[in-house]
Amino acid sequence: MENLLNRFLTYTAFDTQSDENSLVTPSTARQFKLAEHLRDELLRLGVSEVVLNDQCYLYAKIPASAGWEKSPVIGFIAHLDTSDAAPGDPVKAQVIRQWDGRGIRLGSSNITLQPEAALVGHTLITTDGTTLLGADDKAGIACIVSAVEELLKNDLPHGALAIAFTPDEEIGRGADFFDVEFFGADYAYTVDGGEPELIEWENFNAAGADVFFKGLSYHPGYAKDKLINAQKLAMEFDSMLPAAEVPEKTSDYEGFFHLTHGSGNVSNAELHYIIRDHDRAKFEQRKALMLQIAGKMQAQYGQEAVQCKIADQYYNMREVLEHYLFLVEEAKNAIRSAGLTPAVRPIRGGTDGARLSFMQLPCPNLGYGAYNAHSLLEYADLEGMQAVKQIILYLINSFAAK
Repeated sequence: MENLLNRFLTYTAFDTQSDENSLVTPSTARQFKLAEHLRDELLRLGVSEVVLNDQCYLYAKIPASAGWEKSPVIGFIAHLDTSDAAPGDPVKAQVIRQWDGRGIRLGSSNITLQPEAALVGHTLITTDGTTLLGADDKAGIACIVSAVEELLKNDLPHGALAIAFTPDEEIGRGADFFDVEFFGADYAYTVDGGEPELIEWENFNAAGADVFFKGLSYHPGYAKDKLINAQKLAMEFDSMLPAAEVPEKTSDYEGFFHLTHGSGNVSNAELHYIIRDHDRAKFEQRKALMLQIAGKMQAQYGQEAVQCKIADQYYNMREVLEHYLFLVEEAKNAIRSAGLTPAVRPIRGGTDGARLSFMQLPCPNLGYGAYNAHSLLEYADLEGMQAVKQIILYLINSFAAK
């Protein structure tokens, strides 16, 4: 496991935060640094075909062992970038060996982490309380590369394999320029979840809503029956959305409206939302409600007072994967082989696999052995990552046998 640990720590030292305000791909040039490192590492391990393109998509192909050429081509995918939800550099990881169950002080910060009780005795990797760890998704990358290393080092029989590491997943663009045909897999798994026993094959339907408000400014001393405050229009709009259908009051399959940010003054204001629901019909109803509220306010304040623009972002991969449930069953068997009990849960978010599934690459998601993504409290479980590596190897062997 030391090799896996050192590999993971090496990856976390790369600053790979993406930037949603960027208009280019990758959104940050620094993602290339990790991609270049991985390209060179895969070549050293003996992977014969490795391609890093100009948009920072790294593809690797491993030919089938002799006699296994007719096996399905299985792929594994993880993403290079980390979230910008918290500072991301420089990462100063802490390694706690044989965790004793007590709270872990994160560096010299005032933050104390209390990991899952089931991890007592494990080796944990945490932040120092000032940055993300970057286990999302460098733990996934480390598990995939370590599985490839063991596969090639021990000359284990296998069908053809496809590996990909993508940029900009955290800002929803990881599949934008993914070349499914070049990747060449019949089926794939993203390794981008949480605990090692996790399987996810359902996710939110997602849309973004931008709402713009136009007011009419007057000197406040003479504004009676004349002034229209765009900020008040924005407040009125938000107040007409269901108060209980927000992230902080929902869980499991419950959808929500989430006000991500807004700005404004008397003359102009804007609110930006994300809309989420696992159920496609309820998802459509949520979008319709926002448009109905905008229409109601237009009737009261004028057509220009409120403009609501909604754009779909991705859909629930269940629509595709319910026709490929053998992928979920194979993953369950792989997890059991690692001595774990499969945990099947819906994703309260999105994944590259959701979009790829609709691009004719059925792609459920596996855990990566880490917790508290997008947080200063992020931490990884080395034994959990080792289990994920074994899960990947089991899946490779399982599909080779078909």
